[in-house]
Amino acid sequence: MNEAVPQRTPEAVEPKTLVEGAYQRLRRDIIEGVHPPGEKLRVEHLKDRYEVGAGTLREALLLLVTDALVVAQGQRGFRVSPISIEDFEDITRTRLLLETEALRQSLQLGGEDWEASVVAAFHRLSRAEQKLGDHDSLAAEEWERRNRAFHEALIAASPSRWIRHFQHILYQQSERYRRLSLFSHPIPRDIHAEHQALFNASLARDTTRATSILTEHVLRTLDAVKLLPAEFFAGKHKS
Repeated sequence: MNEAVPQRTPEAVEPKTLVEGAYQRLRRDIIEGVHPPGEKLRVEHLKDRYEVGAGTLREALLLLVTDALVVAQGQRGFRVSPISIEDFEDITRTRLLLETEALRQSLQLGGEDWEASVVAAFHRLSRAEQKLGDHDSLAAEEWERRNRAFHEALIAASPSRWIRHFQHILYQQSERYRRLSLFSHPIPRDIHAEHQALFNASLARDTTRATSILTEHVLRTLDAVKLLPAEFFAGKHKS
């Protein structure tokens, strides 16, 4: 069994501590645009909104700093990290370098357990995709969780724990952008068909086709983000 780097799970259903609960809620609100890019996060205001003490909230904000969703400004407090086309392009290109290599390794090394996990993840993702399109935030969150699980299942047989670890980080960094492109200002695309093609090529162990489909799939989100109006990057828009 491959050794995995321990990772925080932002969408855990039941937070175990007050810090974890505040972290999850703040993270969700940042990704959904409730707190837009560049907004100052004032502890004295937010502690009442999230119903926690100032110390707990600061700990949650520091966790979000490690996620690069929040920027610490020394004695000036915290701000939501800015977003830009250049940032997302860098995230996307680096993610593809890692994820396509991890997919190649998984297709070469994955056994029956890997196949079973990919089939199960794709099935759950397909069910979630049936609920998209109604601008339902809960449906969107469920889709995001299952989409991440599907992509992680595909590369789970890679023996490199560091590739998987950094792919996870880059995937999380792309979440705000992906949400904008899919839910706030979508362009016509059949997400399920893209996932179906990736699933079919992966189970067929067609490395060339699978990595090509994955590349096109990820780059289509980048192309969609490039079409967003300027206000989406200036912190003036809330989804």
